[in-house]
Amino acid sequence: MIVVGLTGSIGMGKSTTAQMFRDFGVLVNDADEVVHELYRGEAVAPVEAAFPGTTKDGTVDRAELSRQLMAAPQRLPELEAIVHPLVREKEKEFLSRSADAGAAFVVLDIPLLFETGAEKRVDRIAVVTCSPELQRERVLKRPGMTEEKFAMILARQVPDSEKRKRADYIIDTSDSFDVTRAQVKAIVGQLAASKGDADA
Repeated sequence: MIVVGLTGSIGMGKSTTAQMFRDFGVLVNDADEVVHELYRGEAVAPVEAAFPGTTKDGTVDRAELSRQLMAAPQRLPELEAIVHPLVREKEKEFLSRSADAGAAFVVLDIPLLFETGAEKRVDRIAVVTCSPELQRERVLKRPGMTEEKFAMILARQVPDSEKRKRADYIIDTSDSFDVTRAQVKAIVGQLAASKGDADA
């Protein structure tokens, strides 16, 4: 089974692209969705212990957690030390289920793929990109987003130019949905062909 890591900096259109892979019948494990689930489950107690006041009604209050981290960015590794191992476990379960189901290839949607060393766990890398101007426009439209928060997020991410250099596939979302979908379809076709060659 070929494991493709899908990544891209904030605002590049990664979530939309991941959905396109799903539309073509590819199994996708979305790390952000997994974190949302963990924030309603296994991560609640350890996050509250490390960051008191960040949970309520049995879930992590993301806005409060974000507020605390903006005030003390140096504590981010503490949160990652709690969350990343739990995400890895869920990822392993997904890969195991997908292999059992006979999937030829799957996609791991990992926002911080290079930043967390996850490229070692995948066979191919697909990077979603767009122009810096379009990226900024998309991100600043998000609720609660500020220039300061955007700058903090960008500072944590490997630059887009570096990601593109390390990619096996580049998906440019600067144009229409149809143009993006055609790029995804081409990649799915290449993966199916390469898997067929490997099995032959």
